[in-house]
Amino acid sequence: MTIEWGDCDPAGIVFYPRFFAMFDASTAALFQAALGMPKIAWAKHFGVLGIPMVDTRARFHVPSAYGDEVTIESRVTAFRRSSFDVVHRLLKQDGTLGVEGFETRVWTARDAETGRIRSAPIPAEVIAAFA
Repeated sequence: MTIEWGDCDPAGIVFYPRFFAMFDASTAALFQAALGMPKIAWAKHFGVLGIPMVDTRARFHVPSAYGDEVTIESRVTAFRRSSFDVVHRLLKQDGTLGVEGFETRVWTARDAETGRIRSAPIPAEVIAAFA
């Protein structure tokens, strides 16, 4: 992807919350690639509300600026009953590691009795798609 003007702060480097938006989009792309359908379709298919983030952090190694060409590599590193971890690596064009992102997300559904949002077991089909 190309770093755009709107991603940057007055110092001309990427404003750090933008990385979290990029990582969120990367997680959506990762699931779309693994499951063969966009988020709206797989959410409906599996009867879930989504995969909200419950923990996130990042390590910033090298700044990125307007016009930089970067690559984001994303992978699920662990599946548990209803949560999973994703790691992102934003690489500069020369291969330098710019940012590492870490997410813990939860597979969520609406409780049939209360209507409240709750965690739900991640289907084996989903886990198998990442094998």
